[in-house]
This record gives sequence, structure tokens and C-alpha cells, in this order.
Amino acid sequence: MSRTTAVAVSGAVLAALAAVPARAGEVTRPGGTEQAPTARQQAPVARQWAPHWRSVGTGAAGVRLRGLSAVGRATAWVAGTAGTVLRTTDGGRNWRDVSPPGAGDLQFRDVEAFDARRAVVLAIGEGEASRVYRTDDGGATWTETFRNTDARAFYDCLAFFDHRHGLAVSDPVDGRFRLLSTGDGGRSWKVLPDRGMPVAQDGEAGFAASGQCLVTAGPRDVWLATGGAARARVLHSADRGLTWTAAGTPVPAGDPAKGVFALAFRDRAHGLAVGGDYRPDQASPRASATTRDGGRTWRPSAAPPPAYRSGVAWLAHSRTAALAVGPTGTDLTTDGGRTWRTVDSGSYDTVDCARDGGCWAAGEQGRVARLEE
Repeated sequence: MSRTTAVAVSGAVLAALAAVPARAGEVTRPGGTEQAPTARQQAPVARQWAPHWRSVGTGAAGVRLRGLSAVGRATAWVAGTAGTVLRTTDGGRNWRDVSPPGAGDLQFRDVEAFDARRAVVLAIGEGEASRVYRTDDGGATWTETFRNTDARAFYDCLAFFDHRHGLAVSDPVDGRFRLLSTGDGGRSWKVLPDRGMPVAQDGEAGFAASGQCLVTAGPRDVWLATGGAARARVLHSADRGLTWTAAGTPVPAGDPAKGVFALAFRDRAHGLAVGGDYRPDQASPRASATTRDGGRTWRPSAAPPPAYRSGVAWLAHSRTAALAVGPTGTDLTTDGGRTWRTVDSGSYDTVDCARDGGCWAAGEQGRVARLEE
């Protein structure tokens, strides 16, 4: 496994792209040589800003951390293999192992934290391997609030609209994606009726790669990313999962390893989709897309990330800046996902940004890092 880092990035810092003058000098004209305008006379030239990553070790070498919830610059939760859940409240200087007792055989792929004390984690897998736990005391104690008893179900991701209402999604059962719903912050769950869910394509599923195959914006809107079938789709519900519509995307599909792996919406209209082919020996030439109409239509990025990406997040306080992460690096967009440029070559699986401007990412070998202003 390669090492990973995680990062905190402030949208305010990103928005402050510096302008620097060019140096004065001679320029050649067809009729001879003349002096170029002085630096004071020249128009300013925009300087590209690249994130600076600061590694913050967790002490969990060997654990792959695909679940991440950024509460703020100081507080973050991560979750991963071997039933691992870690929490920091001091910006990553110290991490506390708050893993649920007896969960060592589980794979946690998603964590949704409301603050430093309250969090919900999802374990993935067939049958009873799919479980949900909740803590109200910073991980000192946990309560198992859901255990899947249907061998056909395989839960992938969690998402919350607020501190009470949330959903968890399973791969299709009887030809349709299955949704769990909670109205009490994850303390109890019920299976939603599937009559409002479109029929799944053959082989269609969600990817439990970063906890971002199911995302929300506002009090009622939720989106579901899919892959593995003939076409990579994004499904949207405007009523907390009761009824859904499906839209195709230009992200490559047609193989169980291809599709949309992660979504991010900064409001009800503007969204980003990233993915591709997760196999390291396969190219992902069209690994991102954008929407301006809530996911009804998707356009390919003019300059997408150069490879498969498994996580994406909007930066706080910016309407155009976002980060996408994957095993081969991190990419930055400053134009709403139309173009991306690689700013780091480290391996990441997931990224999340908090309202106060703190962004974190996590991945292989238990490594996490953040960028301080």
C-alpha cells in the first residue's frame, strides 16, 4: 500500500489568488528591439495557487481509511478497515482510537459526524456485515442501531440532511436500490418502499470507495452515484428518498470497475461527479462531469483529472473551487469543475471540507494530513 495524506484547505485562501507583475525587459519587434513596459506599467498576471499538504500521523499503519467526516479545522473523524474509528479534536496533532468494541472484523467505509461527540458509522459487506453504529460521547461507547439481515443487500454509503434525518443506500435488491431512512439521528432505521426508485440496470451498483456515493444538499435533496453497468448514472430525489429520477453521465462505464464513484453538491443545482476505472493499469480519460441543474443533465469536464478519482469536495466559501482525490493524486478546480489541474501526487481515497474552511483527506496506511492557513 502507498502512503496517503489528508488536507485542510480554506476556500478563502484559495480565492485569494495572488497577482504579480512581470519583469521589465527587452522585446523583439519586426523593426528592431525596444524596451518592454516597466513592471509598474504592465498588467498583473495571475499566479496559480497550489495546496500545501501537512501530514498528521494517526498511528494506524496498515489501516485504510475510506470514511471521513470533517467537523472543522480542529475536529475530524476517520473510519476504515479492521473496525477502526479515529477522532481528533486538536487539528490532527493527536488521534484517539474510538473503535467500537468487537468490530475488528468489520470494514467501516463511511462516517457522518455531527460534532466532536456525536457520529454515525457504516460497515459494509454482504448480509450481517452491513451495520450501523452511533455514539453520543465521542466514541467512548457505541450502540449498534442497524444490522442487515437480508443476504441480498450490501450497504455502501450514508448521508444526512441534518442532525436527525438521514439515509443509507444498498446495492439493488429485487432490481432496485434499497434505502434505509432515519429520523432520529441514526438511532433507528427503516427500509423505505422502493416503488419510487427506477429499475436498476444490469450490473449497476454503488461504490463503497469514499463514503460519497450518496450525498445531500439542503433539507430534502439527495443524489446517488452508480457504476458497473452500461451507463454511469446519477439518481436524484427531492423528497428524502421516496421518489427518484435517473440521469446518465459522460463518465466511462460498461464494466464493473467503472462509473461515478463520488459526488459533491454545493447547493441544489451545482454538482460534481468523479470516478473512472479504479484498476491501476487502466486509463480513465473522462473521469469527471458537472451539472448546473440539480443532476438532470451532466456535462463532461473540458480538462478532467488525468486518472481515476474516488473522492471530491467543494471548498468552503467558494462557489467555484473544489478538490478531487484518488490513488495517484489530488486535483484542483477553480472554475466549478470545468477544468482540473493536479496539485499533489500522493494517494488519497476520500476528502471532506467543513464550513469553517478546514478540509481533510484520508486513505491508505492510516495516513491523514491537513493544510493550515
